[in-house]
Amino acid sequence: MYRKLVGCVTCHPFSALRLIAVSAILTSILSVTAIGAQSSRQAKLQKLLKKYPDADANKDGTLTAEEAMAYRDKMMGKAKPTAAAKDKKTAGSEHLIEPDYADLKYGPHERNAIDLWLAKSEDGSPTPLAIFIHGGGFRGGDKSKVSMANVKTLLDSGISAAAINYRLTDVGPFPMQMHDGARAIQFLRYHAKKYNLDKSRFACYGGSAGGCMSFWLAFHDDLADPKSKDPVARESTRLTCIAPNVGQPALERHILLDWFQVESLTEHNGMRPLFGIDGLDDLEKPHVKALVKEASPLTHLTKDDPPVFMTYGAPDSDVTETTPPGKWVHHPRFGIRLKEIMDKMKMESYLKYPGAPEIKKYESGIDFIIKKLKS
Repeated sequence: MYRKLVGCVTCHPFSALRLIAVSAILTSILSVTAIGAQSSRQAKLQKLLKKYPDADANKDGTLTAEEAMAYRDKMMGKAKPTAAAKDKKTAGSEHLIEPDYADLKYGPHERNAIDLWLAKSEDGSPTPLAIFIHGGGFRGGDKSKVSMANVKTLLDSGISAAAINYRLTDVGPFPMQMHDGARAIQFLRYHAKKYNLDKSRFACYGGSAGGCMSFWLAFHDDLADPKSKDPVARESTRLTCIAPNVGQPALERHILLDWFQVESLTEHNGMRPLFGIDGLDDLEKPHVKALVKEASPLTHLTKDDPPVFMTYGAPDSDVTETTPPGKWVHHPRFGIRLKEIMDKMKMESYLKYPGAPEIKKYESGIDFIIKKLKS
């Protein structure tokens, strides 16, 4: 199991008809909570983002259902929900499920925190664990973005669930974000007996930056340090499977230009803080190139890495030098190219996006995780 061991709006003038249209679109989005309709929901959110870019509150290029709801309420001038409204909301499929353990500290920083939901085990045997990693361009985001529908589906399937925070680029650049993700996995493994977790069956999933981190953790050599005086650091970081959503398996500039067949790409605002650089010219410096290469999950891909289920919300389309960064950074071309590579290596991978070949074995990334962890 533990392989490759190494040492290491303000309100805009909306017309009544437009408000009705926005409300109708969002209602249809938020009603799509069934696990088999995940790609449909993402496609609707992507369509809404193109029409109302201001809805993307944290400007990470990905519109979540929570951001869409908040934007609708803002545009319609809604006040904060009353207690009765909150009670009504909790009757829906996305109602809050309180974690068994909230804000478990896995490190010294305030963002080194985990929420943990424990599945019931009828016979008392340890349960598998699926870990959610939030997106936000490594500049924002929070573990509270985890889908309660997914948490409920996992728990109903006998799989425990976790959601983690990690230090953002306002604290420092790579590799601290990835290393925080690894440390969270090691912490949960170290305390597996306490929480009745099966440490041999851990999976990760997440969107955007959380998808990128899931790739990195799955493909990187084991970060366990068997000689460490810290017992947590001696635990493995390896995973059973991952299900990234609109994630980036490659970050190196020459690879991206080749995959998108362009001479340049519009700069994503998360790049400079992630690598601690002041300008694009710094990307040519040897030590920065080495840093970007290390941060790119594809660098670490080897044949014994775990199976992957990738999801993207938009169809394959041309990318040009003027394509907005929020579009190209979540483009299905990432999944298309990675799957081609993994297919040549005879590795197990699945890719879902509008227009992609049908996947008969798994309905979604969460369905994939459940079946892999329960097999």
